[in-house]
Amino acid sequence: MFHRSHWLATAVAAWAAVQGLPALADTPPDTLIQAWAIDDIITLDPAEVFEFSAGEMLGNSYEPLISYDPMNVSDIRGKVAESWTVSEDGLTITFKIAEGRQFASGNPITAEDVVFSLVRAVKLDMSPAFIITQFGFTPDNVEEKIRAVDATTVEFEMDKPYSPSLVLYCLTANVAMVVDKALVMEHAEGDDYGYNWLKTNYAGSGPFVIREWRPNEAVVFERNENYSGEAPAMARVIYRHIPEPATERLLLEQGDIDIARKLGPEELQALSSNPDIKMMEGVKGSIYYMGLNQKNEYLSNPKVAEAMKYLVDYQAIADTIMSGVATVHQTYLPKGFLGELDETPYSLDVEKAKALLAEAGYPDGFSVTMDTRNTADITAIAEAIQATMAQAGITLELIPGDGGQTLTKYRARTHDIYIGQWGPDYQDPHTNASTFAYNPDNSDDATSKPLAWRNSWDIPELTAATDAAMMEPDAAARAAMYEDSQRKVLEDSPFIIMFQQVEVAAMRENVDGFVVGPSFSDNSFVGVTKE
Repeated sequence: MFHRSHWLATAVAAWAAVQGLPALADTPPDTLIQAWAIDDIITLDPAEVFEFSAGEMLGNSYEPLISYDPMNVSDIRGKVAESWTVSEDGLTITFKIAEGRQFASGNPITAEDVVFSLVRAVKLDMSPAFIITQFGFTPDNVEEKIRAVDATTVEFEMDKPYSPSLVLYCLTANVAMVVDKALVMEHAEGDDYGYNWLKTNYAGSGPFVIREWRPNEAVVFERNENYSGEAPAMARVIYRHIPEPATERLLLEQGDIDIARKLGPEELQALSSNPDIKMMEGVKGSIYYMGLNQKNEYLSNPKVAEAMKYLVDYQAIADTIMSGVATVHQTYLPKGFLGELDETPYSLDVEKAKALLAEAGYPDGFSVTMDTRNTADITAIAEAIQATMAQAGITLELIPGDGGQTLTKYRARTHDIYIGQWGPDYQDPHTNASTFAYNPDNSDDATSKPLAWRNSWDIPELTAATDAAMMEPDAAARAAMYEDSQRKVLEDSPFIIMFQQVEVAAMRENVDGFVVGPSFSDNSFVGVTKE
């Protein structure tokens, strides 16, 4: 425990940095301050979170039923559940909940909390709900199929004998984070399962408590004194919303922040010779892509989509704008996943693009808009693409906005073109196949809304193939099915997949223990220490 005077002193110093007041020469020894672009946070509710930075927030403050070693994702392990068994018919997985553990509130973690969290996600039916509902759960049957047998036993009864590894990986996702039922229901309004409250509040059991979120400004964490694991060294962690790479570099060099998370190639190069700064990098599962809305009369023409794939200078962007932070990648499964396909058939070819546009009936091109998150990397990529598209007569009007604005429009599929990132929700190939190559209902009021739906791409045959791949028990045969699916998406889809991210975090030399994991939810500051 800290003396109150010490807590107040460090808190004031930390908040001074957030507020832009004169800062100390160094950040407080028990406080970690990170600079990042966190404007994509639109909710803190595990049943709704589907964005990169919010996923990282949950990964450090909530606990899922199942987890894995971020340095070896094949090492699946229990988290809230200490063990599990699969029935002979493959339809039911029974989880045993670890005893003697608490939420940050002090309430015990029980099987009832686990069931409530999963049922709640299905009933609320937000964007990530499909990760759970794909196993046959509906708002009408979920309370019967996911049930607490006793205080430490949960039964998860599915409609088909899915691959157990697929199911377990799905239960590592943000949507499967366990929430404190008693605390959430104290704040419920009608039958909203505490949704309005949990969007901006916290009800978890992880190593840190989310104390405050101030949109487009800061998120503040404090150490969870009721955490069952080893207590973090940091008493608090603060994320500052600093989307400008040059500003992040300056703050890092001055010692006003401990870690810079949104640096570009120029800043990384400039910092590489600074003895007070060190770098950590890791290949992420996240990919950069463009989605072409098939409701647009121009973009719905397959020849137009193909032409546009030849109007991106992939290698030039990777070598300049994204140097050191991305590699050219054109398929929907990231490197490192079962069934990955390392094929890059597209490169800048203006003449070929012009010929395809002429075949499509648009020899003089056309005008469309592209919604662009106003971070340095996305903006620079968009401007480069705007220039090469113009060479074939396509006028691309960029519509900048913060992460929340562009995502809201994209989710309503009212865009022409969306440029952004997509990261896997769990470490199984179905996570990306089920969004890029799956759309069971293309109607505007569909329940399932994957990326194919967002871009109005109606694909019954590919959807059936995706369903079949998730049921295939043989790993080699399953990998081949995903390879075939990726080739089809490469050749005939409204997706222009361009790069796979390499995340680089630059930090002060005295910072140790920060983990860059394969997904943003795996990025961890729990073990951070400062000398």
